[in-house]
Amino acid sequence: MISLDEARRHIVEILQPTGSVPLALSDASGRILAEPMVAQCTQPPFPASAMDGYAVRSMDLGNVPVRLRLGGESAAGHAFSGTVEPGMAVRISTGAPLPEGTDQVVIQERSVRDGDDVILDDTARPMSNVRRAGVDFSKGDILLPEGARAAPEAVALAASAGLTALTVHRHPKIGVLATGDELVEPGEPAGPSQIVNSVSKGVIETVRAWGAEPVYLGIARDNVDDVKSRLAAGAGLDLVVTIGGASVGDHDHLRQVFARDGGELYFEKIAVKPGKPTWFGRLGGVPYLGLPGNPVSALVIAQLLLQPAVWRLEGCSHPPVYDRARLGCALVANDYREGFLRGWCDDQGVVTPLDNQDSSALSALARANCLIRRPAEAPASAPGDATD
Repeated sequence: MISLDEARRHIVEILQPTGSVPLALSDASGRILAEPMVAQCTQPPFPASAMDGYAVRSMDLGNVPVRLRLGGESAAGHAFSGTVEPGMAVRISTGAPLPEGTDQVVIQERSVRDGDDVILDDTARPMSNVRRAGVDFSKGDILLPEGARAAPEAVALAASAGLTALTVHRHPKIGVLATGDELVEPGEPAGPSQIVNSVSKGVIETVRAWGAEPVYLGIARDNVDDVKSRLAAGAGLDLVVTIGGASVGDHDHLRQVFARDGGELYFEKIAVKPGKPTWFGRLGGVPYLGLPGNPVSALVIAQLLLQPAVWRLEGCSHPPVYDRARLGCALVANDYREGFLRGWCDDQGVVTPLDNQDSSALSALARANCLIRRPAEAPASAPGDATD
């Protein structure tokens, strides 16, 4: 039995990112870059005005105010085509190209128009209110590294850099396999000893929300042949998540078939509650993450281990980050297993565990808005103590 942190390290080290696929910018938002984003052009491509005003030669700004004759206009998309001579100014708008011969923009607020002249109240400050060519980036610059997420602003950056597509990691395909004769699908009639297969639905939607593509493999019944068939259906997937069937009971065949067919286990239990029976291995080149059968245990472990697995397959990894909060009640000392209590965090940053902490209580998990982390062997805590 290993710690949760060790289990997470095993998963991240063993899994490899999925292959790459080029996507148009319109489809790439939120995806993880499989190659660096490299600028195909320089931005801005020319020196440009950062303000509305007048483009001048800074050497013409001697004693203020100074009167200069107006020689034309440079507007965004319509550059001034001539050369600015001594004693001349050019009307310019924000983003417009700086006319040849000028090196400063005097802002509108420091100017007075007088017929064909303009009176400027500013001193010589070369390159003031001017965006130099390439001040944002130059052709060939690496704008974002491999592994970065293409957020909407990154897509905008790609467009400005002359890109029409990005090379990203494809969505990982995650198989979800439930186990047990006691399960029936939602909407099917349940026998006197059966329950609804609710956990698979939660895992599927969780996987989908994290950007992966869930592949439902159904329910493996409690016989060797069906388990073997369902495991075989996971061939070619990036990861298969199994739910339940990992104990040593007479009717739990999953791990037996897994081992008999050549499966390799990297760990088979973790020191955490809920979720002790969690396991991880590989069969036929496909990684398998085994979640406990209890609904809350399965969905809590999905947050703690399946999410970093999906991130790794997508081409990125994030170390766990725990927010600090204050306890709203006393907590007893913890045992040798790291614990995660389903809780509620209010607007003041005070967290309180919900009353029902049973590992089958989905209603409590659905009401919770946080998990309260209790390290192994944590001492008793009092109201107001800091916690993760």
